[in-house]
Amino acid sequence: MAFQRLLPLVVLLLLVAPPSSAVPSLRPVVLVPGNTCSQLEARLTDEYEPPQASGCGVPRQGRGWFRLWDNFTALQEDPSLFRCYADQLRLVYDPRAGDYRNVPGVKTRVVAFGTTRGFGSDDPARKNVCMEGLVEALERVGYTEGENLLGAPYDFRHAPAAPGMASRAFSGFSSGLRLLVERASQRNGNKPVVLVTHSLGGLFATVFLDRTPLRWRRRYVKHLVMLCLGVGGSPLNMWPLASKALASNPTSLQAGVLTYGDRSFASMFSLLPSPRVYGRTPLVITRDMNYSADDMAEYLAAAGFSGDEVARYRTRALPVTLNLRAPLVPMTAINGIGVPTVDKLVFWDGNFSGKPQMVNGDGDGQISLETVLALRSLVGADPDQPYFKSILIPNTTHKGMISDQSALKRVVSEILGTSS
Repeated sequence: MAFQRLLPLVVLLLLVAPPSSAVPSLRPVVLVPGNTCSQLEARLTDEYEPPQASGCGVPRQGRGWFRLWDNFTALQEDPSLFRCYADQLRLVYDPRAGDYRNVPGVKTRVVAFGTTRGFGSDDPARKNVCMEGLVEALERVGYTEGENLLGAPYDFRHAPAAPGMASRAFSGFSSGLRLLVERASQRNGNKPVVLVTHSLGGLFATVFLDRTPLRWRRRYVKHLVMLCLGVGGSPLNMWPLASKALASNPTSLQAGVLTYGDRSFASMFSLLPSPRVYGRTPLVITRDMNYSADDMAEYLAAAGFSGDEVARYRTRALPVTLNLRAPLVPMTAINGIGVPTVDKLVFWDGNFSGKPQMVNGDGDGQISLETVLALRSLVGADPDQPYFKSILIPNTTHKGMISDQSALKRVVSEILGTSS
């Protein structure tokens, strides 16, 4: 994978970089963004075959790297490209390797690992979705990009797999993040770093920490500040997987990524409600059958997933969800509440292709309060967890946490406070 081939270059650049000239009192910060907030580039080889009747052709074969995600400007110029891009974003499962890979003939790489430059978007509608506002807020209090403010984007199509199972993309990300954290510390007076995550980035970071030696964690990670994540997925994430018919005929690249693409992504199963939190509580309701987190395999089968796909949920994704643990480094979790958040989906006639009736509970619009309370129990109850604080910010949405000025002020204050 291109990301892994680039790691030696990333490490070399970090090693030859001069000592930091940033504000000496600030601890280095490494940001890990949320789902779909990392930019991806692609290159096509002669092996790539576009889907039949797609009308897209292969104009980029042999022409080097191009922006695959996010590519709002290119799609504005030629909207017909979205079906090509949606197809090129797909993953396929290789049973011999026991791992996910790109469609044959598609090479991909993450843009600007080690920096926050890959967090931006040229789509005006997505300006407040990722971490651009947080980067700007941190720069206003003295942080400097590339010195004590760094970024760890990742290929959001992939996900951590159960121990002993192959996940080449996540392994590459973990190796890169470990080296990035070490060098950030060394360039900033050997201070341990503050890891700041949003949404899915929190899952990547917590699994990364769990799989690194405790001595390393306590030497290099001063604090984990996790924004907008609980410990149990969300019922809302069951909806994009429901309609196979909708998934095969997306109307935009956004729809292609969130439905058509999501059904092929390894990360799609990582976001589903955990039996550890929801148990037998009905989450999808039909006239003939209710589906709980304990019934997730049956729900996926009813939604059109194959037996092999359901087996991968059980063996690759579910063990990660069930075995999430306290990071054993000081941690602050900040979540929004007071926003209607999907608690149940009702497909009364059993037609998953239609729009469900939604029953709301409390949360930030995506992450429910129930999973936040479960996180409090998981981390707070661990006797080996050195410090844990959970902050609830009223009337704050999932994206508002990293875009609304009042929420940003609180987040930045907590980041600055990790020095104490």
